[in-house]
Amino acid sequence: MDKILVVDDDLGIQKQLKWSLTGYDVIFAEDRQSAIAQLRRFEPKVVTLDLGLPPDPANASEGLLTLEEILSLAPQTKVIVVTGNNDKENALKAISLGAYDFYQKPIDSDTIQILVHRANNLFKLEQENRQLAKASPAMGKIIGNSEQIQLASRRAEKIAQTDISTLLLGESGTGKEVFARSIHDHSLRRDKPFVAINCASIPENLLESELFGYEKGAFTGANKTTLGKIETAQGGTLFLDEIGDMPLGLQAKMLRFLQERVIERVGGRSEIPVDIRVICATHRNLQSMVAEQTFREDLYYRVGEIVITIPPLRDRDNDIVLLARTFLSQYNEEFNTKVKGFSDTAIKAMLQHNWPGNIRELQNKLKSAVILCEGTMIQADDLGLMVKEEDDSMETLNLREVRELAESKAIRRAYHLSEKNMSRTAELLGVTRPTLYSLIDKYHMEDIKTGV
Repeated sequence: MDKILVVDDDLGIQKQLKWSLTGYDVIFAEDRQSAIAQLRRFEPKVVTLDLGLPPDPANASEGLLTLEEILSLAPQTKVIVVTGNNDKENALKAISLGAYDFYQKPIDSDTIQILVHRANNLFKLEQENRQLAKASPAMGKIIGNSEQIQLASRRAEKIAQTDISTLLLGESGTGKEVFARSIHDHSLRRDKPFVAINCASIPENLLESELFGYEKGAFTGANKTTLGKIETAQGGTLFLDEIGDMPLGLQAKMLRFLQERVIERVGGRSEIPVDIRVICATHRNLQSMVAEQTFREDLYYRVGEIVITIPPLRDRDNDIVLLARTFLSQYNEEFNTKVKGFSDTAIKAMLQHNWPGNIRELQNKLKSAVILCEGTMIQADDLGLMVKEEDDSMETLNLREVRELAESKAIRRAYHLSEKNMSRTAELLGVTRPTLYSLIDKYHMEDIKTGV
């Protein structure tokens, strides 16, 4: 049973909250010293904190000090501040210090129950995300829990210790080089060089010498023999990014190298054997290019012995929030900032955004948001995103229908967040398993009943 710490010196409030928070193990503290002692002993996920604590119950100073100490010891704890009717200023100050939410007396059972349930579920979700981020996944820096990214990661893991030529397909910014580096890092060639070259960023007349190297005197300005990217990757991995932009004339020379594993430098006459693994990537549709005769069909089949498709960020479910929290942690360390998380509107805005620039765009927005954020929580404005208002012109006003729609939507979201685990789904929703099954029957959710 999850523990909730109630910090309040009013015995009546303590009893009321204990009665309201059925389903939780409620523990109590009446001042700062006992609150910190209980925090250390029980490590509660959620704390309700009255700001008016002894020895200065008429003011909020002791309560705010308690809040700061709680968050310094357990920064992930969700603290709900309970205040008097005319104490909004101190409530907002508590939020700026990192409190999760605030609630004004008198206590309403249903409201405080909802606030605690939400805070408790958020703590658990964030805890899972932190564990995922800290874990050493099979493929290193590949972060994600969505079915699509897990499938791609499993394929990469299976081929890592082979030398099979691999083609990575995906939109710009989806992390193709991260996949290529992870494959190299988990291969038998991990102690040898990983050499990357972007075929689209080098002018056509220079790309050949950049790849194959050149002999002294091969052209004007060739003052010494220079190794190309292929030779410098000897024993390791060569990553050809945006191979779809490789000039057609150079594709024939690349095909010969892949078939024979020998190269000739520009201006050279001797063949040089090369032992490397080749991983290619592109955002283009190579099959269409083959049909249009702008990419050689024989080269396509040579580089694509195994094809791994990396999904765009917009199709990766809640990986968006997981990645955002991972980048937040990185940038907090990089910029020496102490941003603690994201507001509900920021999360909603991120989930609504289409992410045309994919992970690269998310990184850029997070980096600027961490620098620009003025509070402890990143807001949608910090990210430069807007929360889209839902069109309610056709929305039903029937309360029963509204409730059914909201409940069924919440059930589906919790079901997918918990990876179709019914016990975990019930926990996220704050209900028992029998209640969950009853709701599933009530709303005729046959796909969940059958585990689809």
